[in-house]
Amino acid sequence: MTFFNPFDFNDPVTYAIPGFVLLIVVEFYFYIKKKLNPSSTYFKDAAASIGMGLGSVLIDIAMKAIVLGYLFWFYQFRIFENLGPSSVEEFANWQWHKAHFWVWIIALFLQDFAFYWHHRLSHELRILWTAHINHHSSTHLNFAVALRQSWLELLYKDAWYIPMAILGFHPLMILTLHQLNLIYQFTTHTEAIRKLPKWFEAIFNTPSHHRVHHASNIKYLDKNYAGIFIIWDRLFGTFKSEDEEQPVYGITKNIDSYNLFYIAFHEWKNMWSDVRNAPTLKSKWNYIFKSPGWSHTGADQRAKTLQKNL
Repeated sequence: MTFFNPFDFNDPVTYAIPGFVLLIVVEFYFYIKKKLNPSSTYFKDAAASIGMGLGSVLIDIAMKAIVLGYLFWFYQFRIFENLGPSSVEEFANWQWHKAHFWVWIIALFLQDFAFYWHHRLSHELRILWTAHINHHSSTHLNFAVALRQSWLELLYKDAWYIPMAILGFHPLMILTLHQLNLIYQFTTHTEAIRKLPKWFEAIFNTPSHHRVHHASNIKYLDKNYAGIFIIWDRLFGTFKSEDEEQPVYGITKNIDSYNLFYIAFHEWKNMWSDVRNAPTLKSKWNYIFKSPGWSHTGADQRAKTLQKNL
């Protein structure tokens, strides 16, 4: 068994960075041109988002070898031999991909399906929410917010693709699709694009759908987890269309901080405080594994409870 050099993986996001920067600059230009008079906090918030993005890039580089290592380990036990090439050399052969284009199509949907459940559970389990919350902590929505990526999620999020490796999809294929998914999601973080054609809105995640996802309005909470395809939300009952109610961005209790370490870790501190002060072992467990907003005092602030009361 040979070891794979992680730096052989050409990350598509690396090539997309100039486009990210260009879109962020153009969006800021039109924001100012419309004379919306952005406050200094608008730019401080954007700077914090970009800082979180830079931090996530460094962590991602460190995690790359680990992720590819365990995905390749599981890949050697794959169930179906015809879903992926037998070697890195074969993966680099264009003829294999040309003959197996259908594998990419299946993998595209499976990767996005896995992302949907990772994203959904990151909202529905407090321990995962502690890592994901920083992406929602901005009170704005713009392309810069797309870069406000979690540092802690990078430690485990690719583990969701282990079943794909066991089925027989090549790890490089899985990670390439994951990064392409992230590039697509960047385009949904904006208010500049209102509604797209109905057929597109019915199938794909769009800026309109994602504005709902980032909103803290009660009726918009925990909706539209899609990466690329909004069909998963429609199938599993988590879809909500954007209506006349203007989305209010942020979290239910905003942190009002631009400190990168506070943005990244503040909810871990909150969860630990709740667990420490919980009176019983069961309530301690619930503070970790129930949805955010659960409380042993009876003041249930979970999204589903708030929406039911609404």
